[in-house]
Amino acid sequence: MKTPVRVAVTGAAGNIGYALSFRIAAGDLFGPDQPVILQLIEIAPALEVLQGVVMELNDCAFPTLAGVVATATLEEGFDGTDYAFLVGAKPRGPGMERKDLLAENGKIFGPQGNAIGAKASRNVKVLVVGNPANTNCLIAASSAKGLSPRQFSAMTRLDHNRALSQLAEKTGKHTTQIKKVTIWGNHSATQYPDISQTTIDGKPATTLVPQDWYRGTFIPKVQQRGAEIIKARKLSSAASAASAALDHVRTWAQGTAPGDWVSMAVPSDGSYGIAPGVYYSYPCVCRNGDYEIVKDVAIDAFSREKMDATDKELREERSAVESLLA
Repeated sequence: MKTPVRVAVTGAAGNIGYALSFRIAAGDLFGPDQPVILQLIEIAPALEVLQGVVMELNDCAFPTLAGVVATATLEEGFDGTDYAFLVGAKPRGPGMERKDLLAENGKIFGPQGNAIGAKASRNVKVLVVGNPANTNCLIAASSAKGLSPRQFSAMTRLDHNRALSQLAEKTGKHTTQIKKVTIWGNHSATQYPDISQTTIDGKPATTLVPQDWYRGTFIPKVQQRGAEIIKARKLSSAASAASAALDHVRTWAQGTAPGDWVSMAVPSDGSYGIAPGVYYSYPCVCRNGDYEIVKDVAIDAFSREKMDATDKELREERSAVESLLA
């Protein structure tokens, strides 16, 4: 039997963490022949609920589940972990300004990053799901001493998947026929879903959908999809967010499909005029457990404006948490 892979999930008793844990345990992340040990982390008041999750996981008798740790202690939860999903975050409450939300989440993600730096595998890969994901990722990575910022990324795969879904619905094609969608920037309403390089069944997407639909319907639909789901379901996205998190880490670990790329929020390095200092979503190709930002994507004036607007928001978020960056 293979050595088990240790996977940490924070906020594991919440809706996303709950959906995510069972799919990891079932082998949906690494396959049916790779055992996993789940290291589930919650705040102390939620430990009783978390124990219920553990009972259910055990009752499933998954062949790939080699053990479960349930804890409120970060050092125990991240001990030896190979992959970490940082899901738990403080939601925005009534009357709370964005800067207040950022500050409150800084108190969560700073200590988590510190514990990951101290206890996790030196090759750990960390995905930040909890919002505001890009800046929470920046805080966690800055606190993780001894690890590279490249070992952290924030999730825009849900936005990427939403873009695929909208294009498939509009054109009558399957999502597997759609390649090279890009989400630029922040996982927020300023993100820029770009189809300038996208192909659908081998044809340029820009020739298959009207430009007025693309700019007037598609872009705001992808940007606001989370709010649309909350309005309909009375709850935020959970299963789709968990599925996107799995997609993100699976691709990061196992590689992108030939001729395609994915969207990942990674440390900005000057590519496409985005200065270092934030986690920005780019088109990325993954291989051998690493990623590379796709180079030389043509950027027109419309794209430049959209990309700079979302970068501006990320810089403002960074300024709001500057004191929390180690």
